Amino acid sequence: MNEDIILDLLSSNILYLLGALLLVLVAVKGVKIVPQSEKYVVERFGRLHSVLGPGINFIVPFLDVARHKISILERQLPNATQDAITKDNVLVQIDTSVFYRILEPEKTVYRIRDVDGAIATTVAGIVRAEIGKMDLDEVQSNRAQLIGQIQHSVETAVDDWGIEVTRAEILDVNLDQATRDAMLQQLNAERARRAQVTEAEGQKRSVELAADAELYAAQQTAKARRIEAEAEAYATEVVAKAIAENGIEAAQYQVALKQVEALNTLGNGTGNQTILVPAHALEAFGNAFNLLKGGK
Repeated sequence: MNEDIILDLLSSNILYLLGALLLVLVAVKGVKIVPQSEKYVVERFGRLHSVLGPGINFIVPFLDVARHKISILERQLPNATQDAITKDNVLVQIDTSVFYRILEPEKTVYRIRDVDGAIATTVAGIVRAEIGKMDLDEVQSNRAQLIGQIQHSVETAVDDWGIEVTRAEILDVNLDQATRDAMLQQLNAERARRAQVTEAEGQKRSVELAADAELYAAQQTAKARRIEAEAEAYATEVVAKAIAENGIEAAQYQVALKQVEALNTLGNGTGNQTILVPAHALEAFGNAFNLLKGGK
């Protein structure tokens, strides 16, 4: 009798223990804590049921299964190098780098198998297509514009996969050695041409400055002559006016002054000098002195 009671109690305890374990298992299976950097794709009977975001989530135990755990952190594809031909038929090697992140894991899981490989292939095709639309000079000078076009095209292509391309970079544009030599030769020729143009412009400017200097000198000479002529004309006018007012005496007075100035100049010369003065000149001097005295 006692043994039956003990067996019943043990059976009951085991049932309670199994029930508790089942409850714990249901709680564990029914509660999903998703980290901040991930999303869980939940399937029910093998079909997509829901996507769990970061935090505490509840699912139906044994029916719902978190089949895929997808990181939503930004990712970087390995740097890739692909050949491309520009519009002017120059072969270049483009080094690219792409950053992306998964926004809709359900699309990424069920629509594409190898995400990195698919994006890398897409980027390579788009880079070749965009490079083919541009000349080599445009590729090197408009790199920012080219990067923008590539990123936009990649975003459009991978939109169905639930992926956002956050950044696309062109790390380098490499040329073969023959093309580099040709570009260097062209650059040296352009530098030589610019040097010749600069030298010619300098010579032209020098000639212009010399011509300006000669023109300025001629203008100053003409101005001096004009002033001298005006002075002589004024002196002549004064003499003519004096003659008109005082008659022949004023003319004789002017002539006598000139003769006296000439004698003074001869007398101031160096060495022993003898000056012969004609008799009529002495008479003219006397008349001039008389005029001077009379004027006073």
